Amino acid sequence: MTGSPDDALVAALAAAVEARMPGARVDLARLVSHRSVANPAIEPPGECRAAAADVAQMVRRVGVERVEALETPDGSVAVVGRSPGPDGAPTVLFYTHHDVVPAGDPAGWGSDPWELTERDGRWYARGSADCKGNFVASMIALEAVREVLGHWPVEVKVVVEGSEEQSSGGMEKLARARPDLVEADAILLADTGNIALGLPTLTTSLRGTGSVVVTVTTMDHPAHSGMYGGPAPDALQALLMALASLRDTTGETTVDGLPHDGEWDGAAYDADRFRADAAVVDGVQPLPGAQGSIGDLLWARPAATVLAVDAPPVAQVTAAVQGSARAVVNLRVPPSVRAADAQRLLIAHLERHTPWGRVEVRPVSLGQGLRLATDGPAYAAMDRAMRTAFAADPVTTGQGGSIPLATALAELHPDAEILLLGVEEPACRIHGPDESVDPGELRRTALAQAVFLCEFAGVAGRRTP
Repeated sequence: MTGSPDDALVAALAAAVEARMPGARVDLARLVSHRSVANPAIEPPGECRAAAADVAQMVRRVGVERVEALETPDGSVAVVGRSPGPDGAPTVLFYTHHDVVPAGDPAGWGSDPWELTERDGRWYARGSADCKGNFVASMIALEAVREVLGHWPVEVKVVVEGSEEQSSGGMEKLARARPDLVEADAILLADTGNIALGLPTLTTSLRGTGSVVVTVTTMDHPAHSGMYGGPAPDALQALLMALASLRDTTGETTVDGLPHDGEWDGAAYDADRFRADAAVVDGVQPLPGAQGSIGDLLWARPAATVLAVDAPPVAQVTAAVQGSARAVVNLRVPPSVRAADAQRLLIAHLERHTPWGRVEVRPVSLGQGLRLATDGPAYAAMDRAMRTAFAADPVTTGQGGSIPLATALAELHPDAEILLLGVEEPACRIHGPDESVDPGELRRTALAQAVFLCEFAGVAGRRTP
């Protein structure tokens, strides 16, 4: 049977998804209780192992065969699974990750970050959206299709990695060593989301990234500002001057040799919506750039961000000229720019623009950007599936963040279609305090993936008794 799913099949899938929502809350509550930060300096490694064990159990429960927990080269645990499909059927890979970023200061949360809590119709906890909520949505989709059709109309693969947030490359190295694990016709990367609640969105552009640590050293130790201030080479001041050179007064990133005139050709990002999404305070406006739009600055041009500075805190101030200071600088670049080249330019720029002192700039992370095709059968099937599940026309967007594994997958399997989607939307506040997920968005995203499996396989109707 071929064609798009008929109304009866869609209704059956929707009912199957809806019936699983109470269980989804239970599953998500268990998953978010694990403090699965893949950094032993922050949370015990056992938390990640426990999360991986629960993930493996859920993947087996929905019916996926050959489920394994594999240690990756960075020491994290990835859960992989595979179930064969009908002869000649396409292969669909479901990807997400079970690790999370740290919760940060608990005082910034309205409830325990490691306990799923419902407030005003949303489910709050670290990882509730990014990315444990995405994982739960994919499992609901698989379970619903299997219930309605009695089988999966495609070969199913699942990969759930355990160190994505650390950018340590464990899953990428495993994929390059075992490309069979990630070989598929369509790869659903559930690690992004929608530009607005209820507006189905496919991400088609990922920025590349490169972070560096810059250290300025001028003296063996701090020197009293009353006795030496003036001629004493202030390392902190030198560092601040170098960091200030990374942007002009409009907010445009001005790294020497790096072009900053790109134009975004996807959906526009309204300034008022950006202010709300980014929680820009009253009286402050989004940075305009020298010319162009918010979309240009976000997705088509480089962006240098100072992530952290090591300097004496105000609470411990002393009258001293600092002899050393350091900072972490993150650079995001559009996919048209080689991230490695941009990182080299950033290093040279910081060395050139530090006015005094001994300067050391060390690269610490690197990921190439990616522009995804939108003219293949999987993209068309997902476009139709999202329209059905959300009752709204899908849009495309860029992603300011990077997903290095996506680039590796594109290199390993260039004929595969990669689709980026997920339960996340601006109110989720991923990576921040009070991260949450809207259960309606989780349900709609699960239904979209369920309908996609039928669309992509050409299944038109449900099984008959």
